[in-house]
Amino acid sequence: QVQLAESGGGSVQPGESLRLSCAASGDIFSVNAMGWYRQAPGKERELVATATSRGRTNYVDSVKGRFTISRDNAKKTVYLQMNSLKPEDTAVYYCNAKITTWADRLSEYDYWGQGTQVTVSS
Repeated sequence: QVQLAESGGGSVQPGESLRLSCAASGDIFSVNAMGWYRQAPGKERELVATATSRGRTNYVDSVKGRFTISRDNAKKTVYLQMNSLKPEDTAVYYCNAKITTWADRLSEYDYWGQGTQVTVSS
């Protein structure tokens, strides 16, 4: 089975930085698009950033200029570098990946990480 393992969350003060990691493992033929979502208490889950397998990226407006998504395809890992963090960035962050498995090479499915808490407060 496919698993996404997240790490790197924590509690920081405004203006500080965190780096999230998400590594895919299992019966993987290819890892296609990868991305990060977040969900704050009482809010809907929102897409934060995405990256294609070729490295093309996009971001929600609220994080542009502060967050950077990147990939290491050899390690099947996606990162989210978060700089100049603000209290409104506080949320559980979820890794997402569109993956094709060896068992079913005609299909692409969404997989999710377990979530990692990011808290930004004074």
